[in-house]
Amino acid sequence: MIVNPSGSAGSRFYELVHILTLRNLKVRYRGSVLGIYWSLLNPIIMTVVYSAIFSATFERYYQGSAIRYALAVLIGLIVVNFFSATTTQALPAVVSGGMLLNKIKLPPAVFPVSMVVAYTFQLVVASIPALAIITVLISKTPYHLLLLPLPLASVVVLSTGVAFFVSALYVFFRDIPYLYELVTFLLWLTVPVFYPVAIVPEQLRSFLWLNPLYPVIESLRQIALDRSTPDFRLMGIAALEALVVLALGWLVFAANRRKFMDFV
Repeated sequence: MIVNPSGSAGSRFYELVHILTLRNLKVRYRGSVLGIYWSLLNPIIMTVVYSAIFSATFERYYQGSAIRYALAVLIGLIVVNFFSATTTQALPAVVSGGMLLNKIKLPPAVFPVSMVVAYTFQLVVASIPALAIITVLISKTPYHLLLLPLPLASVVVLSTGVAFFVSALYVFFRDIPYLYELVTFLLWLTVPVFYPVAIVPEQLRSFLWLNPLYPVIESLRQIALDRSTPDFRLMGIAALEALVVLALGWLVFAANRRKFMDFV
């Protein structure tokens, strides 16, 4: 790893993130035929499965259209898969970089951040073009394309905050992956991905807001599938929740980073 020592701290940080991001992408997709496009193919395959099982039951909640149901599921899966894959891979990032931390004086934050950047690159290259095509064909409202980055930026910020939090905890508690697997499953189950919000009992719908992925997914569905003006309040809630999680995650990470060298 070659880093320019004469640059400022900020430029060195970005250079390190760039180098580690490239390494993460090369390691992940070495020998792969489709490469980063697996990040889109996976939710497409799962959408086909869910549509085959649930479309006849739930399509009436999507203007009676099996296609609109399938696209709503696909949007939900893109968001959930991005969040789950990004944070799960970032979880052991600091420990995996322990050898570099011990040999070279690196800011520990570059490890989870580079993992988030790698998955964000996948999102930009593979998923965002698909979402843009859906938006143009279904919403038929070109200016909605300008709104697509807003909820997507929220899920990236949210994932970064969680990545800081879980990667810091994993340094001290190596059982975290087993617990986090359950957490991600519950997050997936408690957000309307393959089922519509309408079937959730009225008294339980307020609990959906406890899941930070919910406003992100609903915002993207409004932008991509509806011709009416999206609910900016929903996008604001998504952004606010993401920023709160980022702040909390960074506080936990920053408070413990000086201890990392003793445990990795």
